[in-house]
Amino acid sequence: MTHDKTAQDKRALHELTIHAALEGMRSGEFTSVQLTQALLDRIAAVDGNVKAYLRVTAEKALAQAEKADRRRAAGDDAPLLGAPLAIKDVLATSGVETTCGSRILQGFMPPYTATAVARLNDAGMVMLGKTNTDEFAMGSSTENSAFFTTHNPWDFDRVPGGSSGGSAAAVAADEALGALGTDTGGSVRQPAALCGVVGLKPSYGRVSRFGLIAYGSSLDQIGTLTKDVRDAALLLNVIAGSDPLDSTCLETPAPDYTAALTGDVRGLRIGLPDEYFIDGMQPEVEASVRQAVAELERLGAEVVRISLPNTDKALPVYYLAATAEASANLARYDGVRFGYSAGADSMFENIRRTRGEGFGAEVKRRIMLGTYALSAGYYDAYYLKAQQVRTLIKRDFEQAFTQVDVIAAPTSPTTAFRIGEKVDDPIQMYLTDIFTISANLAGVCAVSVPCGFDKANLPIGMQLIGPHLGEETILRAADAYERATDWQRHAPALTGRAS
Repeated sequence: MTHDKTAQDKRALHELTIHAALEGMRSGEFTSVQLTQALLDRIAAVDGNVKAYLRVTAEKALAQAEKADRRRAAGDDAPLLGAPLAIKDVLATSGVETTCGSRILQGFMPPYTATAVARLNDAGMVMLGKTNTDEFAMGSSTENSAFFTTHNPWDFDRVPGGSSGGSAAAVAADEALGALGTDTGGSVRQPAALCGVVGLKPSYGRVSRFGLIAYGSSLDQIGTLTKDVRDAALLLNVIAGSDPLDSTCLETPAPDYTAALTGDVRGLRIGLPDEYFIDGMQPEVEASVRQAVAELERLGAEVVRISLPNTDKALPVYYLAATAEASANLARYDGVRFGYSAGADSMFENIRRTRGEGFGAEVKRRIMLGTYALSAGYYDAYYLKAQQVRTLIKRDFEQAFTQVDVIAAPTSPTTAFRIGEKVDDPIQMYLTDIFTISANLAGVCAVSVPCGFDKANLPIGMQLIGPHLGEETILRAADAYERATDWQRHAPALTGRAS
């Protein structure tokens, strides 16, 4: 069951897009305090079932909203002035607990703020709170959170995807106008598809990773979850750009991404890869994505059949590269410098107990996989070989983008699965990211947009992949498709059973 969102001027405040809310505040229709209170009321009304937030910072949010209203009254018109957003709890926020969904960081108050969050603050954001995540962003369902599972707003019995499931669910349930997430192997795009919202993963190096608590440093990228494509462009305008605090962040100037939203895709070449339409995927997903591509063709794009021959190797490559980096990155949690400490008598016993009690099962599994792959005698056979094949995957994309401008594919092979359905089968869980991980391995950009529903009324997402620094092109295509369809007008009725 869904309800159609009516024209924007008739929407409740919590249903607004970011750009509609900004227009309303600029015209004096309502204030940031009124808007923020409406969002806080919405969270109070529905988050007991959705469970999108690990913590709601209501007092801080209202204070920021009051400041935003004063700034606007003084003539300030910052890009996001007064807009209430949510932040995934893997991004450091000074003075606000940041846990990464893990007990090992419970109570941790960062002394600094992530660059992407700081840029949103400077642009006038109101922070509603920190959203739930799979522990250290390791998961595809948000069931790996140490605290609780987030529920999909379309059906409370189903997962919202992961690891940015809290951010995706918050946006889908109108508990935030937009949110930041992170994407290491699909963790923005897959939950966006499963929750029926727009999820953008920028190119590697386009957005600073400073203050993002690392999982896989060569794969991690901060992205956005929004109600429409224009909002994704607005947020990217703010968070993109060079940062001296992150040596992997590119110095290439970021353009105005909203300028690319022309609604015109005539002459755009869209590649349809054979390897992304496979046996075993949900038939409704394939049908919806093919229909979406046909719509883009109707709008004037040219569809080209292409091949990405090393796609079948992406999953094993990812789970060697990512876990190896996780093994190194998570070595810092020793019970001495920050976070949880078991308090044992000897140093080594304290480290053993702290990590044993503080990390969940999936994090331990990935640390052990990565440590094994990096160990003497196995490094060349596993980690080095994975890096060599990763280069082949990257070359596949480079070759493809000599023929096409954008690659279209499903975001997820299925719609949202039931809570508990895959939690005891890691391989089946890992396979849910089969269509998203290649973009991270190649460092290219990608966006997921709603493109239909299955017979159970669960959202389906289409992924548009672009070359490195090709965000303008994928946003242009996504926006044109969105304008020609009405999938983004549907909202969940928030029904089902939630525990």
